[in-house]
Amino acid sequence: MMLIAAANILTLPDYAVIAVYLLGTITVGVMIGRRLKTGTDFFLGGRSLPWWAIGMSLVATDIGGTDIIGVGGAAYSYGLAVANFEWIGCVPAMIVGAFVFIPFLYRSGACTVPEFLERRYNAGVRLVMAGCWLIFMACNLGIMLLASAKMMAGVFGWNEAACIVVTAVLVGGYTMVGGLAAVVYTDMIQCVVMIAGCLAILVLGIIEVGGVANLHLRLQQATASVEETDSVEQAESESMPDAVPATATTADRGHLQSTKTALILPADTESPFPWPGIYFGLALILSPAYWIGNQAIVQRSLGARSEFEAKASYVWGALLKNIIPLIVAVPGLIAVALLPDLADGDTAIPSLVGILLPAGLRGLFVAAFLAALMSSIDSYLNSAATIVTSDFYKRFVDRDVSDQRLLTIGRFSTIVMSLWALVFAFLLTQMREDSGIYAIFQTLMAFFQGPAFAVLLLGVLWKRATGSAAFVGLVCGIATSVGLYTLNQPAVCMRLGLQPLFRISEPFLYFSVWAFLVTAIILVIGSLLTPPPDEDKLRYTFSRPASSPLRADSSSDEGSAAVVGGNL
Repeated sequence: MMLIAAANILTLPDYAVIAVYLLGTITVGVMIGRRLKTGTDFFLGGRSLPWWAIGMSLVATDIGGTDIIGVGGAAYSYGLAVANFEWIGCVPAMIVGAFVFIPFLYRSGACTVPEFLERRYNAGVRLVMAGCWLIFMACNLGIMLLASAKMMAGVFGWNEAACIVVTAVLVGGYTMVGGLAAVVYTDMIQCVVMIAGCLAILVLGIIEVGGVANLHLRLQQATASVEETDSVEQAESESMPDAVPATATTADRGHLQSTKTALILPADTESPFPWPGIYFGLALILSPAYWIGNQAIVQRSLGARSEFEAKASYVWGALLKNIIPLIVAVPGLIAVALLPDLADGDTAIPSLVGILLPAGLRGLFVAAFLAALMSSIDSYLNSAATIVTSDFYKRFVDRDVSDQRLLTIGRFSTIVMSLWALVFAFLLTQMREDSGIYAIFQTLMAFFQGPAFAVLLLGVLWKRATGSAAFVGLVCGIATSVGLYTLNQPAVCMRLGLQPLFRISEPFLYFSVWAFLVTAIILVIGSLLTPPPDEDKLRYTFSRPASSPLRADSSSDEGSAAVVGGNL
């Protein structure tokens, strides 16, 4: 379906809604930025953030532009199974994190997750983890900007390149000025706008298809139509044995159509969401790694006013997360019923905006998408700046740097990361066009999230884990992920005369499982073969009473961003 041009989609009320939202966001960021005095204000919001704002910020950050476009697109292509990334992939890990890991990390006084890992292990582990997060954040920012371009090109009719540049300048600007506090409070506003905008397209979409029962019926009819086409094409191909077998894609689509409403897909599915991957790769590894070890997520809770509020923020966020699959995945199924012939699933949601929403609500949904996009970009920009400043500059360049200079470096790092994200977004438009935005994002995560979680989990729960074993295990785990990805590429397999390792289209969930196991096994064996860690390392494990305060070990200058170097 050809998307309607901007002039035919958006009216004056739509532009008014979008303008009010953008001006409000910029105003909040600038007002908060005027109050920043120290590095800890920039990186941790002065450790004064309330639980309710952090919780909404967690949700807004996780529902990025990749989710509104990517999850809807994945639901269009593969069905409701993608909702497991919210229900199974978020809520349980957030509850466990709230009562186990977040309090422990908060009491440690660390500014970043890599900093905590150095305190527990050694500088090598910190350096590898900080490098992985920095690379991932840079790539992820490019993915988010690309999602912006797809949406804007579909709804506004603008050039993709212009959309990427405008978004980077806008979000990079208020993040550079306002720091984490601006990120959290603008995210809070963006969370409300996101839910309202996505609800609008959900409700109107269900009305358009005639209700939930009729939606299910139309999905079945779409399945029957595709399967009938497959039967005809198969008969034709059998009558012409010398013909080129061009029906594989259609047949695959018929198989996927039949599972649109299934939450659990079989192990032999060709979609990226088989049940072993969901339960073992997602629920046990990728999800806790994301919610417990993701710097962009954990950082805002480290800026909470108290340990209680840090825990409460995760519980509040988990409650909100329960409604997210309904408002971001179900619209993809609505698009299957209304627009069954789209070539690219990532165009499903932009297409629905053009045909469903009236004047005013179109502007609200576009504002919701901008909110989702901006909330994720600002979070990763601020976290990337924190890693550059604390885990690289402060740790390895100038350990005596002044607090004011840390603030300057943090803002400069935000600008640099914004520019790099622009470059990567443009590169991304030339590569992997066969994959959806969401699959690219998850594949990047799978490269190191499994190994990172193994190191963090064993480091906290097992006092015998040693730094040298953790370093070797981390590197080998990441190499395993990259190796599995490489050996699963058709071009590589063809050159080596091998079959792809996995049948599913995007096996990122399996990458994380195997990488986690490799890291954990090497870490355990290596730790048993090396001398036990020093006694001071045990302060960062559960062998120390949970009520023991660790913040005092960081530095007497805890109120300053100088704490990022800690007592290392």
